[in-house]
Amino acid sequence: MTDSSLPLDALGPVFELCAERPLAVFDLETTGTDRLFDRIVEVAVLRFGKGDEVATLDRRVNPGVKIPRESTRVHGISDADVADSPAFAALAPELALFLDGCDLAGYNVRQFDVPVLLREFELAKVPFSMDGRRVVDMQTIYFRREPRDLGAAVRFFAGREHVAAHAALADAVASAEVLAGQLRRYADLPRDVAALHELSRPPEGRYVDPDKRFLWRDGEVVFAFGQHRGTRLADVAEKNPSYLDWIVDGNFPDEAKRIARDAQRGVIPRRD
Repeated sequence: MTDSSLPLDALGPVFELCAERPLAVFDLETTGTDRLFDRIVEVAVLRFGKGDEVATLDRRVNPGVKIPRESTRVHGISDADVADSPAFAALAPELALFLDGCDLAGYNVRQFDVPVLLREFELAKVPFSMDGRRVVDMQTIYFRREPRDLGAAVRFFAGREHVAAHAALADAVASAEVLAGQLRRYADLPRDVAALHELSRPPEGRYVDPDKRFLWRDGEVVFAFGQHRGTRLADVAEKNPSYLDWIVDGNFPDEAKRIARDAQRGVIPRRD
């Protein structure tokens, strides 16, 4: 199927990359952001080939597990939306054939989408090799061409070069200039610290602690690491309390230790 929603001025530059083989630009929506644990709920691919042809594959996937509400808030896909969708194993042969002979491209695909896709193919027992495939990651290119460090922010918001980078006072001055520049540039930014504090939180507040040892899943605390990755903190506290002892007595960040210590006392946070 040919996709007609692509702007004409975007087609030419992409087709120039397809002289040797097709290029598949793809994206996944998943049950979360853990590439070792979470599952695919939607996959979309634009396959650019020779002869100015664009083929589209767009499928919802039943992940076989509950989609956390934190993830639904991000991509809008709920359990009900995929209840009648096929499992990835049913889709895998069609997708593998669609991607046959293609190089891959996408935004942040090296770190997330490609590993998740490979794991899903492995679970489905459908062969899919990366041997010989090239991967174009637009996020990597973007960050290389448009740095996201303090110097770049000073250049953008203050209109000057940050010549004394990494001297603490100069960095503090530059940071204040950046904040002032953001407030000037974005009229819809809140003008009070409490609201800016909320805006500065990680998207959806997915992680319970700053070191990302625990995350929220349907309002409950779940381990984000180790042998209990993906398991509710409450279940570990009940069935394997010695694991919490290991965290409390081990070389872990203070906040992770506090969460484990509270769980030992039966105090486990919840989020509505």
